[in-house]
Amino acid sequence: MIRPRIFVPRTVVPEALELLQTRCDVEMGPGGGLPHEKLVEAVRGCDGVLSPVVALPADVIDAMAPTCKIISCFGVGFDHVDIAAATRNGIWVTHNPGFVTDDTADMAFALMLGVARKLRACDTFVRSGERPWPMTVNLGLRVSGKTLGLVGSGRIAQAVAARAAGFGMSLLYTARHRNENFEASTGARYVSKDDLLRLSDFVSLHMPLTPETEKYIGSRELELMQPHAILINTARGKVVDEAALASALKNGVIAGAGLDVFENEPLVLPALCDLPNVLMTPHKGAATMDGFRNMGRSSAEKIFAALDGKLPTNCLNPEARQVSN
Repeated sequence: MIRPRIFVPRTVVPEALELLQTRCDVEMGPGGGLPHEKLVEAVRGCDGVLSPVVALPADVIDAMAPTCKIISCFGVGFDHVDIAAATRNGIWVTHNPGFVTDDTADMAFALMLGVARKLRACDTFVRSGERPWPMTVNLGLRVSGKTLGLVGSGRIAQAVAARAAGFGMSLLYTARHRNENFEASTGARYVSKDDLLRLSDFVSLHMPLTPETEKYIGSRELELMQPHAILINTARGKVVDEAALASALKNGVIAGAGLDVFENEPLVLPALCDLPNVLMTPHKGAATMDGFRNMGRSSAEKIFAALDGKLPTNCLNPEARQVSN
């Protein structure tokens, strides 16, 4: 019996591969992924794709058809996949929205603490061997008791709010619509976008990337923030205008930023790299062994469901089934 062929564009945790291999033949690309032309060829004839964050535009998806049944996104994000092209080809697209919440919230809070207490500069200072240790060098911003502004009211924003409660922070939030359930569970107060930026000591972004949220934070928004304020982005890189942010950080418009995502990953704006008041991590918000194991198992199980002709959970385009039928 011919086993289904599953293609994995780049390295993922072994638990996912081992589970897939119980039913399928699995081919995996190199750790850094394949050049576009080779990716187009690699996906031809596959029955499914387990996709970490690797761009899958329309021509790649067209090459998968007609054999491919599912693109199972490893994480919560799916903006790297052309869903319209997948639907047109009768290919389901799924993701794992429930598995990144705690890890991403941890990362957001870690960046907040790291920037506020200038941990990057402090670490470099200690490693330099300088003596003595002056009391007034690298003074940070207190986090406890300050005002945290959350953009978004979804699962990750709620998890960040829970962590902020332990620091006695006051919570503001803004979103497309008021969320009374979010308010009841977190105590956050709903305000306009501009008021949130004006009133918050920390602003943490937790919204999806859409045409409306692209460059949600630009020069105008940064000018509204307080000079001591810190911006945290663990959402999507394109919701922040990186050039505007670099200018604001350089000119003291805001005090600092913590970034886990970037406009043109894996490229980072050189101007950001030259600044001491920005702390950057390479899209590691969900990158814990616990989280990756869970996402790997979930991604594999979604592939098995599709191979069995069943609608997988967390499907972004269930209407693709009509096309395939």
